[in-house]
Amino acid sequence: MTKRQRPDHAVTIEQRIGLHHCDPLGVAWHGRYFEWFEAARTALFASIDLDVPQIRAFGFRMYIVDAHCRYMAPLAYGDLARVTAWFVATAPLIRVAYDVHNAATERWSARATTVLATTAPDGTLLPSTPDELRTRLPARAN
Repeated sequence: MTKRQRPDHAVTIEQRIGLHHCDPLGVAWHGRYFEWFEAARTALFASIDLDVPQIRAFGFRMYIVDAHCRYMAPLAYGDLARVTAWFVATAPLIRVAYDVHNAATERWSARATTVLATTAPDGTLLPSTPDELRTRLPARAN
């Protein structure tokens, strides 16, 4: 499969698959992918100066309210995974897309999306991303 078109703001991290990531058969356990998505999403937000300290300084918190993952080819012990994250939408909620590729084979291992909602300082879930955060997000998410 070919890689999805990614916008210029996309961020890629690398993750070496360790034994602690694998099931007894030496295949990366499916739940570990969400840890790698988190690492890539953190790098993505940090790349636009909207890391956790900045979000908290505004008085907000963000939570994953939806997540989907499709697995295509397994990763195994010793593989190097490239995880790319980018913004797909910024309103009403923030949607982030992910691709996971095996660096050696260039096989597409997984693709996913997560949706993040923001809470007000009092913990109330907001129906849309606040302007204070949206102004830092890419103007046009693909």
